[in-house]
This record gives sequence, C-alpha cells and structure tokens, in this order.
Amino acid sequence: MTARNWAYALPALAVVGGAVAGMPTANADNKRLNDSVVANVYTMQHQAGCTTDIKINPKLRLAAQWHTDDVLNNRALNGDIGSDGSTVADRARNAGYAGAVSETTAINPALAISGIELINQWYHRPDYNAIMSNCANVDIGVWSANLIDRTVVVAVYGTGDGAPPVQSPGRPFGTPGAGAPG
Repeated sequence: MTARNWAYALPALAVVGGAVAGMPTANADNKRLNDSVVANVYTMQHQAGCTTDIKINPKLRLAAQWHTDDVLNNRALNGDIGSDGSTVADRARNAGYAGAVSETTAINPALAISGIELINQWYHRPDYNAIMSNCANVDIGVWSANLIDRTVVVAVYGTGDGAPPVQSPGRPFGTPGAGAPG
C-alpha cells in the first residue's frame, strides 16, 4: 500500500475502531437457561411418576450461585466440592435451607451451553439422572455463569425446607417490581 493509500485508510480504520471500542460488552442473561433446567427436571420427575411439582427456592438458587461462581473462577474444581472444601449441604445450610440436598454440576469448555446439551449430559449420568428423577426433591435452585471459554451450571435440589424465609434487600428474584404487571 502506498503512502497516499494509507492516508485514506487510516481515518477509516479510526472510525471503525472507535465504533467497535464504543460497543457495550455483552452481559449474559442466563435466566432462560436456568428456567429450562427447572422445566426439564419437572418433565423428568413426571416421567418417573412423580405427582408433586418442583419449585424454585431462592435459598437453593443462592447456594447454586455460590458454587457456580467458585467453579467458574477456580479451574481446578470439577465437581461438587468448593475451593474452601464446602459441600452442597454446607452451601445450602449457609444459604438458610434446612432440608436434605443434592447437586448436579456441568462445566462446558465454551462460552455457552444449550439446555438440550446440558440435560443430555446429566440424563446420561446415572447418579445425576437419579437426583433429577427423585420425587423427594421438591425444591430446586439453578444458577449458570459464563466466561469467554467456560460455562458452569449448578442445580441444587432439596427435599423440603423447614427454615423460615431469609430476609434479603430489594425484591425477590423473578418477581415484578412496583407497577409491573403481576
């Protein structure tokens, strides 16, 4: 390229570069994925003959979030034990859940995972299939998070919570705000 061509190309590159630099970063909203996990577990339970409806529990979702964030940011972790040695029971108890719990964890070496890929992984693991199909699990909390090269999904299942609700600031996750349609 001649000096004259560079003189024309540089302003164009500056405009394009400025436009790209000014673009907002993507913030993944994994609510759809998390909700699909709950729906797929519901389906598995009903195919197994369960007559109860599994429901989202904010305490279990918090326990799932803690472990998701821990696994996402500590690449040496690959299962149910946290970097501090905590178990799913420890995390659920620390979140205020008083029932028996179990957990399924997925680590995908990519930016994203589809609900179909995820449930397929868990379905074909006998231990995870047994957890998801267990009719005693009436509560669930799901959390997922992504890095550019890693996605982690954690579902925590509970057999019923005898503890009182945990007080938290702001409105509970998933509820409409003031003035929003209910």
